[in-house]
Amino acid sequence: MANYTKFWKVWLRLNLLTKDVDNDYTAEVSTMKNTLRNEDIAQRIVDEGSEYKYDTLLSIINQHDRVIREAVMDGYSVLTKTCQYTPRVAGSWIGSSAKFDPEKHKVTLDLILASEMRESLSHVGVEVLTVKDSGANIGLVINTFTGLSNDVITPGDDIRIEGEKIRVSGEAEGVGVFFIASDGTEHPVTRRLTTNDPKCLLARVPSDLADGQYTLRIVTQFSNTTTLLKEPRTIEYERPLTVGTGGSGGGDRPEIE
Repeated sequence: MANYTKFWKVWLRLNLLTKDVDNDYTAEVSTMKNTLRNEDIAQRIVDEGSEYKYDTLLSIINQHDRVIREAVMDGYSVLTKTCQYTPRVAGSWIGSSAKFDPEKHKVTLDLILASEMRESLSHVGVEVLTVKDSGANIGLVINTFTGLSNDVITPGDDIRIEGEKIRVSGEAEGVGVFFIASDGTEHPVTRRLTTNDPKCLLARVPSDLADGQYTLRIVTQFSNTTTLLKEPRTIEYERPLTVGTGGSGGGDRPEIE
C-alpha cells in the first residue's frame, strides 16, 4: 500500500477534449488560494527553528534565485533539488545560415522535475471531492507558445482558455477579457479574440504586462439561450497566472533520472 503523507483534493470536470463522451472527466487540483513567495518560504524555515534570522534567510533565498537566473542567462543548465532549468530557443529556423530573429524566435526554459521532487510527489495521494458545478467557469489555461498549462503566460502571445459558458458577448460596460495585477490594475485584451466559443477562447496576452502574477477575468453577458444576461457575469480563473519566472513547470516533458 502506498505510503501517502500528503493529499491533494481534486474536483472532477467533464473532459472538454472528448465532447462525444458524457462520462469522461479530468481532475482539477483544488489549490490553496495564496501563492507562496520567498517571504513565505523564509518564514516557514524560521518556524522550523532555524538559527538564522528571517531577514538573513530571505536575503539568501533571493540571492539563490538571482544566481540561478544569471547562470541560465550564461547558458548553463541548472539542477536544484526541485527542478532542472534547461535553456531552449523556440521557433523555426529556415536555412543553415538563418540568424536569430526576435520576431520569430524566443529564448525560454524547459523546467523538469528533479529526482528529489519526484520522490516527494510519490508520497502525495489524491482525494476526489465531487464533480464541480457545471456553471460558468474557467477550467484550464494553456500557453500556446510553450504548449504548457503551467500557469506561466507569455506577453504578446496567445493563451487558450477552456471552460464553460465563457464566450464573450454583450455590449455592457466592462465586458471583455482582463488580466488583473496584484495591485488591482486591469489590463484588457484589446486584440479581437481569435476564437470566442462557449467552451474555448483564444486571447492575446497584452504585450506590456510586467513580470508578476495576474488574475484572469472574463466579463460576459453570454447565456445558453439567445437572450443575453441583463447584468454581466464575472468569471475568474482560481489559479494565478505568472509573467516572468515562476509557475509550476507543468506539461509533458521528459523527466530527469
